[in-house]
Amino acid sequence: MNLLVRLRPLGFIVLLLAAWHVAVNRQAVHLLPDPLQVAGGFVELIQRGLLLKYVVASLFRVTWGFCLAAIIAIPAGLAIGWHRRLEMALNPFLQILRPISPLAWIPISILWFGVGDVAAIFLIFLASLLPLTLTAINAVEGIPAVYVNAGRNFGLSPVRLVYSVLYPAVIPRLILGLRITLGIAWLVVVAAEMIAVNSGLGFLIVDARNAGNRYDLVVAGMVSIGLIGLLLDMGMRSLESVRAFRWGYSED
Repeated sequence: MNLLVRLRPLGFIVLLLAAWHVAVNRQAVHLLPDPLQVAGGFVELIQRGLLLKYVVASLFRVTWGFCLAAIIAIPAGLAIGWHRRLEMALNPFLQILRPISPLAWIPISILWFGVGDVAAIFLIFLASLLPLTLTAINAVEGIPAVYVNAGRNFGLSPVRLVYSVLYPAVIPRLILGLRITLGIAWLVVVAAEMIAVNSGLGFLIVDARNAGNRYDLVVAGMVSIGLIGLLLDMGMRSLESVRAFRWGYSED
């Protein structure tokens, strides 16, 4: 029974591929490639060494932009959430920035940094900074008052209170925020690579489209983006199983 449950996603994928193949081949004019043509596109990209090159380029930009944002946003968000007056002062500014799409910064990023890795990393940084900051703020506000009061009753210093109560209590929400934000960063890097750089999976899609309408390579790039995004999410989700964090999750 457990084996059947595990095979269900695989069976659904096979069913989708079969429907895709039938739908494409029933059309008089093949506007889109079928799964076999996309598989051939994958083989071509691997043989030319482009797939690994572009995947590494995209992951490089996401890693730098996301990590820089996390290093700044999480401590800043925790500090803002911990100090009520600071939050009241900065909240209007944060709410003004929140609706602005990271892609709206593309012209400015190119103006400041030119066309290259730095511009793409800057866009990913901006896309990750605000969501992580707001996540950290909300995580602090969600700490049950009994935790803080208990720490103070035991005579913990402010520094000890932060490290013994604040950080452990916000870890579960921070992990969730990191998962969501990493997905946003992966979306933004693909869009940024279509405009601001000449490598990466986003560039692959645009370049394949412009170089003779190679839609087999376009779809191969799209599938690669989806698979890598899934692996990134699985890797981030694995943090939930770390023993030091398990207390923050309810047990079944």
